Amino acid sequence: MDPEIAALAGTAGTTLVTLLATDTWHSVRDRVVALWQRARPDRAPAVADELDVTREELLGAQAAGDEAAAAEMGAEWQGRIRRLLAAHPELAGELRALLAELAPEAAAAPAVTQHATASGQARVYQAGRDMRISRVDGP
Repeated sequence: MDPEIAALAGTAGTTLVTLLATDTWHSVRDRVVALWQRARPDRAPAVADELDVTREELLGAQAAGDEAAAAEMGAEWQGRIRRLLAAHPELAGELRALLAELAPEAAAAPAVTQHATASGQARVYQAGRDMRISRVDGP
């Protein structure tokens, strides 16, 4: 998998789920479904339904204070978008343009690449965002 496509899918999944909880969700939904319509017309109606379900689940999770749900949903859509782009890389430019229009700050975010090597008893901790490490040393 092309790392650029993977990064684009990651940004798109997170941005999509974030925007589904806003007033612009109808437009976002229709534009994302249009991507599938061009590549996989047979899947477009199911994708529309899945986006509606994601929105309902997201709103319910937000009302319940479940902060992890949005990240899980973003990862789920990241995978779907990554598979779509892997099969139809010609849609990458259109997806970039869509992200730039709907969430310009997300489209302009730099890609982050992390590499680590550990050997022996070494430990490596990496995070793209918040990380909390608790370790209790005892007898």
